[in-house]
Amino acid sequence: MDSSTAWSAESREAMAAVSASTAALESLIETGADLLPATDPMRNLADACLDGLAEIARQEARTAALKVRLTAEYLQATRALAPPASSPRERAVQEMALVAEVACVLTVSERSAGALLHECQTLTTVLPLTLTALQAGTISWQHARIIVDETTTLDPDGAAALEAHFLDTGAPNPARGCPAGDLVPSRFRAKARSWRERHHPVNIEKRFAKSAADRRVEYVPDRDGMAWLSAYLPAHTAAGIWERTTAAARSMQGPDEARTLTQLRADVAATWLLTNFTGLAGDVPSPRAQVLITVPVLSLLGATDEPSMLDGHGPIPPSMARRLIADGADSFYRVLTDPRDGAPLEIGRTSYRLTKAQRQWLRLRDGKCPFPGCNNHSLDNEADHLLAWADGGTTGISNLGQPCRKHHRLKHNSTWKPTGASMNNPPGWTSPSGRHYPSEHQDWEPPRWPDHILAAEETGRDPDLKLPEDPFPEWHQFTAAHEFPAADTDGPGWPAFVDDPAPEGLRILSV
Repeated sequence: MDSSTAWSAESREAMAAVSASTAALESLIETGADLLPATDPMRNLADACLDGLAEIARQEARTAALKVRLTAEYLQATRALAPPASSPRERAVQEMALVAEVACVLTVSERSAGALLHECQTLTTVLPLTLTALQAGTISWQHARIIVDETTTLDPDGAAALEAHFLDTGAPNPARGCPAGDLVPSRFRAKARSWRERHHPVNIEKRFAKSAADRRVEYVPDRDGMAWLSAYLPAHTAAGIWERTTAAARSMQGPDEARTLTQLRADVAATWLLTNFTGLAGDVPSPRAQVLITVPVLSLLGATDEPSMLDGHGPIPPSMARRLIADGADSFYRVLTDPRDGAPLEIGRTSYRLTKAQRQWLRLRDGKCPFPGCNNHSLDNEADHLLAWADGGTTGISNLGQPCRKHHRLKHNSTWKPTGASMNNPPGWTSPSGRHYPSEHQDWEPPRWPDHILAAEETGRDPDLKLPEDPFPEWHQFTAAHEFPAADTDGPGWPAFVDDPAPEGLRILSV
């Protein structure tokens, strides 16, 4: 008897999806062969290959879904066949035997087999939307594993809310331009982790206090006389060290410097660690570096405990944000967000050169290089007119991008072209084949209002109800109107435009 006849309806449906992808691939091959003699055979061949790669990606996802179904059913059937365990030890042996069988049939380690069994059980019992998306081929196996990982410590309702946010297009608040399948796995993990931090049932202050006690430095020998030195630190400390090291490394670059930025960064860190060390006296100081902190106003005032966002990292406890603003105000810039939807306030400008405020705005809007899948940090990127100034382009936010140097070169030396941007959305990209790839959007959320204010709204506002006094009244305002000297517009980390020269005689205008 064909063993597939014993599969469940769900597994047979998953198998049908795999078969559909196989049929689609066969059709693409036949269609591509028919198109080759056309006017532009090489263009047809290239397009057919890209279509085939896209279908293979869907087939791999659907095959992974079938694997999940079969593994979960094997787990269920094997446990049903096993006799009742007479002791915890016997139960553990049964589980070991089950894991060993899966490891042998897949030729993987028992550790990997155990992880697979856990992931398959979670997907089939707790994350139905994720498994459905995997079977439809709209997300990859890596995306599915990330959702399993990021929902591990969430209750069932929290897990359902996370997958609905990224996968349910009909949800009241789907991810803004960030559906899971449109993001490379590393970027999707960053988005999912940020959502988890904002919605975790345990207060972020409590989780941070527990994790901070585990801070440490680790040393791991490697090949060819090398080794890895890594540090597990509070986010603001690690971000400050990274930005300060990068700034120092960048300042050393020049025509006579053969080392790359990566090599210089490593040499700078090693030099600092091995010289002028005088010991610790009290707390680790707040780092001084060019880092943006997006702080919900009510959280800054102590009225709520919602997380703040540290540029390049993600959510941090509000107490950490308050400390950074108080102790590192000359380098950590506060960002005022719209209390309606959590988006930062817009800045406009008509001169060629950008002010510091506009450059910070680009960092805030894009978060990183806007090229799809690129994870290059915003501080290392270059300002760029999407439509060149010489061709009539303006220096407004909707005509600005901040690609990394690699993708800036790609724009000017190939037919890859950025598409339009907006106040809150970075530019997408159009490839030489004419395909459009959207850029990753920031996943902003409306701020949380204190319960006593919401209650007052429902019962009638109390005229005496006031917010706590602002502990930092002189905070950095992005919309403050003042002159920006030209020397201030191109500081470390913000290279001047390289796409077209500034017209002579232009001066910096006020914001």
